Amino acid sequence: MKTLVVIPAYNEALNIEKTVSDIENNAPGVDYVVINDGSKDNTLEVIRNNHYNHIDGFCNLGLFGAVQTGFKLALEENYDVVIQFDGDGQHSARYISTMVNEIENGSDIVIGSRFVTEKKPFTARMLGSRLISFAIKVITGKMIADPTSGFRAYNKACIKDYATDMNNPPEPDTLVYMYRKKRKIKEVQVQMQDREFGESYLNLGNTIKYMSRMLISIFLIQPFRKV
Repeated sequence: MKTLVVIPAYNEALNIEKTVSDIENNAPGVDYVVINDGSKDNTLEVIRNNHYNHIDGFCNLGLFGAVQTGFKLALEENYDVVIQFDGDGQHSARYISTMVNEIENGSDIVIGSRFVTEKKPFTARMLGSRLISFAIKVITGKMIADPTSGFRAYNKACIKDYATDMNNPPEPDTLVYMYRKKRKIKEVQVQMQDREFGESYLNLGNTIKYMSRMLISIFLIQPFRKV
């Protein structure tokens, strides 16, 4: 299947070479595009020096804007599968073939999950994930063990869903909407690495805001959107 790996990158100058090398070495036959999301460091310089396939965003659109840019490219160029893949080196390209195979086998969305065969730890860090999993199950009756994973594969129908609808950011809350559209969602076990350089934007304050936004959307917005 014609596959495009979409790599949103904001201030990932120290991580992007490792990320792209991982894809080139462990996912032969797939294409990739780095979406430089208005980085303020020298991410763009690193991308250009390495001649990576990329789209340069002149301003910071955030995760949704960067990923949707990749979806739009995939839709225009008739890709069968999009892989959402973080630019910080936490995802591993060796799982891409497994995820694509699941799309071939009939899944619409495949989530690279840390908690299919491994138990989710009872830690403060995982409290938010547990709350989102619970909220999704209350609304849909479906259990997603790792809803916050940003390592996902999407089939052609979902590529169109996410490329053309401004109300579909690739976040946990819109999985509720995808279930309402009868999309088949599957999780596969993956291992993720810690970020080697830089810091996640999800500090305590941002985490609380993110969780509040996700829960409000899951309970009060996604169940009532027109399908």
